[in-house]
Amino acid sequence: MAVLAAISRSEQLVELVANLTGLAILAGTVAVVAAFAYRWYVREPIPPGLAVLLGLSAIAALLNTTTVLGEVIGGTSDAAGAGEALFNIAAFGIGVAGATVGRRVGDGFGTDVFDAAAVGDVEDGVGRLVTALGRVVTVELPEEIDDIVGYDPVPASTKAELAGRSFVFPRRLTVGDLQDRLVARLKTDYAVGHVDVELEADGTVTYLALGSRAAGIGPTLPPATNAMAIRADPAFAASSGDLVQVWETDPPRRVLTAELRGVAGDVVTVAIDAADTSKLDPSTEYRLVTLPVEDRPDREFASLLRAADETFASVTVGPDSPLAGSAIASVDATVLSIVPADGEEPVVLPASNHVLAAGDVIHAVARPEVLRRLEATASEVVEEPPGTGDSGASEDGGPADGVAGGGRESSEQPAGPDDGDAEATVQEDGDTEGATADDADDEGSERDDADGREPGDG
Repeated sequence: MAVLAAISRSEQLVELVANLTGLAILAGTVAVVAAFAYRWYVREPIPPGLAVLLGLSAIAALLNTTTVLGEVIGGTSDAAGAGEALFNIAAFGIGVAGATVGRRVGDGFGTDVFDAAAVGDVEDGVGRLVTALGRVVTVELPEEIDDIVGYDPVPASTKAELAGRSFVFPRRLTVGDLQDRLVARLKTDYAVGHVDVELEADGTVTYLALGSRAAGIGPTLPPATNAMAIRADPAFAASSGDLVQVWETDPPRRVLTAELRGVAGDVVTVAIDAADTSKLDPSTEYRLVTLPVEDRPDREFASLLRAADETFASVTVGPDSPLAGSAIASVDATVLSIVPADGEEPVVLPASNHVLAAGDVIHAVARPEVLRRLEATASEVVEEPPGTGDSGASEDGGPADGVAGGGRESSEQPAGPDDGDAEATVQEDGDTEGATADDADDEGSERDDADGREPGDG
């Protein structure tokens, strides 16, 4: 009997271990699938608690199903005994371990298959293999990074860190999407305010310029305006942008009218005309009288422009620019005004069919890269194609060699399709086909007679 009891206990122990192992495998399998799917969808590792919760949920569902089936089949609904409770506790404990292992396995497999961030900046070994297989697109920044005109430059350390750096993005992105992702990455990870970048279809960066958002009160001040801090007692709830009168208290006297820019206790920053700066004494305490609200389009425009990605620039149309003679509709920017070259009144918000002339000054608002292209176009020189204008004249002042006869014949007869073929003319008139080296001088004489007339002959 003792032997049978020992065999029975051994079988129970083996069955218990097998059940617990099966539950651990179940929890681990669920965690593997969950981690793999999470890595594929989010491109980040699944939180440990979520993987464990999903694994234990599978174990709980299995145990509850087994208990319910046992009650239905056996017809009993007695409370669980101590052995069954211990088994459930052990099952959940082993399930936590299995889910933890499964999470690591699933996330590692998902990283190898889906995660482009695992390649990182490694351009050798597995990184090059993944890139060669077409799973990612590598964008490498140039060694030389420029500054955006009109913005504060980024620190030199940031440029040095970004020079030659590579970024990896998923494939199947359009050039516009790839550029947006690169710009967002630079702004988020490196605290860059503005990015001007040009990308080729294969992801090659042909131009990169960076800029910081203009900080401080200076960029918001209109011309001939200063900001000054004084001691004053502002009205309740007065804030930046309010118009105020600055009064002396003893005796009461209005000093000037200013714009409130900031309040810090009894120190107030006001924007005043540059000519009125000497009227204020920093050691004197003033009283401020708030005036009714007035429309300040210049102030509102400066505030909106400062918070936007666009900037303002003035571009002069060159004499040989393709913009000369073109309509405003051809300008890929928001044109605020045009200052004509002939000194007439500026044209505010010109119509789309307004024609630009050489010397006109364009005031436009657009993103830095658009303004850079506009400036390049405005200063671009259009080259005339060969054979137009005065290009038909030879360097010594005579007609080009490609014109048979002088200018008189050209004006009397329409140009034929073969007029520019000097060799054909010589062959027709001089029969030089098959000429030997000894006849080279004669042939040259025939060419001079046929094509080398002096300018006075035409």
